[in-house]
Amino acid sequence: MPAASSFAIDVPDRLLRRARDGERAALEQLCRWFERPVFTLALRLTGDRSEAEDALQETMLKAIAKLGEFRGDAPFWGWMRQIAVNESLMQLRRRRRLEYSLDDGDFEPEDLAPPPAAAADAAALWRALDALPAATRAVLWLYHAEGYTHEEIAALMQRTPSFSKSQLARGGRRLRALLE
Repeated sequence: MPAASSFAIDVPDRLLRRARDGERAALEQLCRWFERPVFTLALRLTGDRSEAEDALQETMLKAIAKLGEFRGDAPFWGWMRQIAVNESLMQLRRRRRLEYSLDDGDFEPEDLAPPPAAAADAAALWRALDALPAATRAVLWLYHAEGYTHEEIAALMQRTPSFSKSQLARGGRRLRALLE
């Protein structure tokens, strides 16, 4: 069973109607409600505060611009989370293109800190996750924390389900090694 998402915010239909009508206060309320979950998700996927802030801004702009396209056949928070995932992955793609253009194809950090002494500590887990390559971290987070399937991850990342499965397996082994 997927972990409860921080995105699971019930948005009243009345607020959505007001936001669709362009009411500034309603739009600001939606942005305030989703700012923290979007930023947290983007930070976990990108591993970089600046990229997470960019993904947050792009998510909010896109959500406001496309609010009229929200059909209401699924929870609003799911629609918003999907935009946030897409924008975060776009940040990863931009970084990958930039790193490739700088002739640096190795996404591994050069200076790994020694493994943390207390693997159960949440801060140690985040440090270990941050030490993983961005694509691996994204797959681990989307699968374990957000509850996406391998097929959904593959579609989001424009890869195959086997890519998602292999990144999950490799990432799990690497994470365990980093935490030991």
